[in-house]
Amino acid sequence: MSALDPRDTGVAPPADAPLPERTGGSVLDREHRALSIGIVSVVLLIAFEATAVGTAMPVAARELNGIPLYAFAFSAYFTTSLFAMVLSGQWSDRSGPLAPLTVGISAFAAGLLLSGTAGTMWLFVLGRAVQGLGGGLVIVALYVIVSRAYSETLRPAIMAAFAASWVVPSVVGPLASGTVTEHLGWRWVFVGIPVLVVFPLALALPAIRRTASGPTGPDAPVPPYDRRRIRLALGISAGAGLLQYAGQELRWLSLLPAVAGAVLLVPAARGLLPRGTYRAARGLPSVVLLRGIAAGSFIAAESFVPLMLVTQRGLSPTLAGLSLAVGGATWAFGSYLQSRSWTEPYRERLVVIGMLLVAAAIAAAPSVLIASVPVWVVAVAWGFGCLGMGMVIASTSVLLLKLSAPEEAGANSAALQISDGLSNVLLLAAGGAAFAALGGGAVGHAAHTAASAGASSHPAAFAAVFLPMAGVAAVGAWVATRLGGPDRAEAPKSR
Repeated sequence: MSALDPRDTGVAPPADAPLPERTGGSVLDREHRALSIGIVSVVLLIAFEATAVGTAMPVAARELNGIPLYAFAFSAYFTTSLFAMVLSGQWSDRSGPLAPLTVGISAFAAGLLLSGTAGTMWLFVLGRAVQGLGGGLVIVALYVIVSRAYSETLRPAIMAAFAASWVVPSVVGPLASGTVTEHLGWRWVFVGIPVLVVFPLALALPAIRRTASGPTGPDAPVPPYDRRRIRLALGISAGAGLLQYAGQELRWLSLLPAVAGAVLLVPAARGLLPRGTYRAARGLPSVVLLRGIAAGSFIAAESFVPLMLVTQRGLSPTLAGLSLAVGGATWAFGSYLQSRSWTEPYRERLVVIGMLLVAAAIAAAPSVLIASVPVWVVAVAWGFGCLGMGMVIASTSVLLLKLSAPEEAGANSAALQISDGLSNVLLLAAGGAAFAALGGGAVGHAAHTAASAGASSHPAAFAAVFLPMAGVAAVGAWVATRLGGPDRAEAPKSR
C-alpha cells in the first residue's frame, strides 16, 4: 500500500485535490489545530466529570435518601454505555461520526442536568443512565474521528494527548469537587459541567464536518444497520446489568439474576467481539483481548489499593488516594513515549514491556502488608504500573485503527471499548468475591465507609485480589506478542 494511500485516514479527497502528505505535519498544525483542541477538550471534560462526580456521589445519595441504590448510580452508566458503544459504531460507519458525537455530548449534558436536579434517587439513577448513553456514543465517535481525520503517523500523538488530558482532572477533580460540594452543594458538580460543553462543540464541530463527516468516501457503499449487532448490544447491556444487580448481595436468590445475566452476556459478547478474540488470534483479535486484560486487571487491583492502605497501614483516605496521584503523570508519559516516531518499529515490544510493568506493579503492591515495608513502595510501584498502562492503552488504540479498514473503524472501536468495560466488571466481580471469601468484608462504597470508621480486613483477602490480577496481567504480556497480524484488509471482522 502506498504511503499516500487515503485509506490511512478513511477520507477520500476530491478528485482535483492533491493527496495529503502522510509523513509530516502535527496535531497542532493549521489543518488539525481546531479539531485537536476541540476533541481533546471533550476528553478533558469527560475526565473531569469522571473524577469529580465520584467525590460528590456519596453526598448526593445521602441527601436523596438513596444509599441502598448507590451502586446503581454507577452500574446504570455502565450498562447503557455498552449499548451506546455498539450503536455509535454502526452510526459512525454508516453516516460519519459527527451525528453520534453531537447527540452523545447532548445526552451526556442532559444526563448531568437530570441528575443534578433530581428530587429522588431513582431520577438521579435515570440521569446517570442517560449520561451513560451519551458517554458511549462519544467515546466511539472520537475513535472514528481520529481514524478519518489524522494520518497514521499522527494518531499516536493525538492518543497521547487524550491520555495527557486525564492528568490534571485526576489530581484537581476530587479536590475541586469536594470544595464545590462543601460550599455550594453537590448539585453544582453536576449542573455546572454542561455549561463547559459549549466551547469544545463550537471549536470541533466545524472541523469534524470538514474532515470526518459523511460516509468514508464519495463512492463508498453506505453500510446498512446490522440489526443483529443492535440486539446483541441490548443483550450485553441487560446481561451486565443483571450480573451487577446479583452482585449487590451475596444471597442464594441472587443466583437467578446472575444466571440470567450470564445467559444474555456470554453469547452477546462472543458476537460483538472480533472472531478469534478468546483464543488470542493474531492481529485485531489479540489487540481487543489485550485491551480488556490490561484495563480489567489494573483497574480491579487499583480499586483495592486505597482500602488496603487505610485498613492495613492506618493512612487517612486522603493520603491513601494521593498515593495513586503520581500515576496520572506517568500514565501520560507512557502514552507520550509510544507516540514518538522512533518507537513505531518497536511498538509490539513496547507493549510487552508495558504489560510486564503492569504485572510487576500489581504484584508489588501487597508487599506493604508486611509492616517493615514503607508505604511509599505502593506509590512508586503504581507509578511504574501507570507508565506501562500509558504505553499499552494508547498503543492498542493506535493498532486497532491501523488494522481496521475505514468502513469498519466504528464497529472495531466499539469492540475495543466493550472489551475494556466488560473486563472491568468481570474482574472486579471476581476480585470482590475472593476478597469477601477470605475475610475482606464489604466491598465498594460500604468498604470505604467501614475503612473510614476504622474497620479492618484480613491481609490475606488483599493478597487474594492482587496476586491473581498480577497473573492476569502477565498473561497479557504473552498476548502482546501476538499483536502483529495480517494487513488490515485481511484482518478478522467482527461477527
